Amino acid sequence: MSGHSKWSNIQGKKSVTDAKKSKVFSLLSKNIRLAVRSTGVGDPENNPTLRMAIEKARQANMPHENVQRAINRGLGKGEGGALEEIVYEAYDASGVGFYVIVRTDNKMRTGAEIRHLFDKHGGSLGGPGSTSYLFARNGADFSVAIPLEVTDLEQQEKVQFLIDTLEEHDDVEAVYTNATWAGKE
Repeated sequence: MSGHSKWSNIQGKKSVTDAKKSKVFSLLSKNIRLAVRSTGVGDPENNPTLRMAIEKARQANMPHENVQRAINRGLGKGEGGALEEIVYEAYDASGVGFYVIVRTDNKMRTGAEIRHLFDKHGGSLGGPGSTSYLFARNGADFSVAIPLEVTDLEQQEKVQFLIDTLEEHDDVEAVYTNATWAGKE
């Protein structure tokens, strides 16, 4: 009966490689969308950032349909509809404030996903204005107006892990936090 588990072994290996591909394709798709959004141009001939992003996608063997879908989504068209910018304000378990800027075609889905990420890490979403006073707007970016020093190494790792988890989300454009510690810029 040695052949009995052969398909199970193949299926296990395939699921691992598919998960890795999915993560890479998701990141490449996000880069393509951002390149299109930053200039508003979906033609790689007129958008060098988009051209580089598409070249990286080709190197990773990303299907052409996925590239085209990402371009259309960056332009605000396609099956998902127009993209909408939403700001989520939240706190983690230690009181560190987060200001998360999201662009999505489905605010209900994205809101639930962002809420889940904060709940999973012991945080919670706040209402409008609950953390915005912690940051000062500098053009398109934000800087920390009221910093919070995080001295506990374990807490620093938790905050950084939450930041990384949020940045991996497809719809998240920027994550700002008022946490400061030595070695963090």
